Amino acid sequence: MKAIAITAALILATSSAYAADEPTFSRDVLPILQQHCQSCHRPGEIGPMPLLTYEQVRPYARAIKRATEAKKMPPWFADSSVQHYSNDMSLSAAQISLLGTWSDAGAPEGNPVDAPPPRRFADGWNIVEDGKTPDRIIQMPEPYQVPASGTVEYTYIIMPTGFTEDTWVTAAEIRPDNRRLMHHAVLYLRTPGSRWLHEYPKGVPFVPKHRPGRTIRSSDGDRQTEGSLADEWLADYVPGAPPFTLPGDTAFLVKAGSDFVLQLHYTANGTAGTDQTRIGLNLTSEAPRRRAFVALVTDGSFKIPPGDPSYSATARSVLAADAQILGAGPHMHLRGKAMTLQATYPDGTTEMLFNVPRYDFNWQQLYKFGDGKQAPKGTRLEIVATWDNSAANRHNPDPTAEVKWGDQSWEEMLLSMVTLAIDPKADVTVLFEKPPRRPVPPPAVRP
Repeated sequence: MKAIAITAALILATSSAYAADEPTFSRDVLPILQQHCQSCHRPGEIGPMPLLTYEQVRPYARAIKRATEAKKMPPWFADSSVQHYSNDMSLSAAQISLLGTWSDAGAPEGNPVDAPPPRRFADGWNIVEDGKTPDRIIQMPEPYQVPASGTVEYTYIIMPTGFTEDTWVTAAEIRPDNRRLMHHAVLYLRTPGSRWLHEYPKGVPFVPKHRPGRTIRSSDGDRQTEGSLADEWLADYVPGAPPFTLPGDTAFLVKAGSDFVLQLHYTANGTAGTDQTRIGLNLTSEAPRRRAFVALVTDGSFKIPPGDPSYSATARSVLAADAQILGAGPHMHLRGKAMTLQATYPDGTTEMLFNVPRYDFNWQQLYKFGDGKQAPKGTRLEIVATWDNSAANRHNPDPTAEVKWGDQSWEEMLLSMVTLAIDPKADVTVLFEKPPRRPVPPPAVRP
């Protein structure tokens, strides 16, 4: 019996040493999945399969190895070497190696006792703790009918906020009722007296008519010409991206009597369906130290030549007031290839805020700077975008076309969303310097 006990002890010691050398799901892999993957890979979210338990993960061990080694997953496209981002979900080289080693070893489960507690997710809304609801919920009055096929133009619906006094919003979230049909959604504020989309009724979905004389195809009714910068971008929804969270001392301002303007981009997927999107808001009764404002650095005058594999264009804006930059992200369409955003400060120093060398239209991400970066008055924000309009781009709708600005994915855009923190009393309509007027050449002198 003593010999048997000694043999058993040796076997146990050997297996324990082996377990320490080889990664297991419970001890090593599950914590990585909880931190980097489960926000999307769980029931009801965009991930095609849940990755919560060993039984769910084991069949995909090899696929996880391939996707992480190719850096396709988790979806993170900014170059993290140029900047620190508080929402960086990319894996380290050590984590990628561990997942590969675990897969090659046969994906052992290990001892379930070693597993961390299951991660808890909000049931429904992401801007509140589990079981609670936002302070204010506004829903589309009626479900929107999305056809089974064809192009669905950008659709808008105007909904009164119902606010009878100026209100500070600490968090906003758009929750589509049917995520399979929603490509993206944007929530704007329309201030009292604004002429933006003034001819359309409230509570009824509509597609704005193209404005005569416009050289670019855009459906928003010329928000910043018929309205102003005060008719601002408040929140957006894109698959796989959580709501943008603000620091505790920062909030959006909604003026009394304002309207919400909800922009909806549905994509037909072969099956007709309905959607009745909701908006959730968290409110505060105290004025914050800083006001949040989403600025767009953009230029719609580009023309991408047919077949060009690497066409670039720029857009720039100059701050006319002090601000802090909380986050920023690129936006292009199917021909988008790469984008950078650089800040040039008044003292002449420059800083790369993001470099996205491998843009992916399917993942519209914002890169966050924690509590913010100081951007004094006079700071110039400049984006450089590059598109691939060649036949080598497998996503290219038509490499023979000259491509201009437009809403649909076969057209293009050039913009970066930049979330700022500014003085609560600042006039956002003069937040940026007006671009210099182009010099008018003198009239020709007749001989």
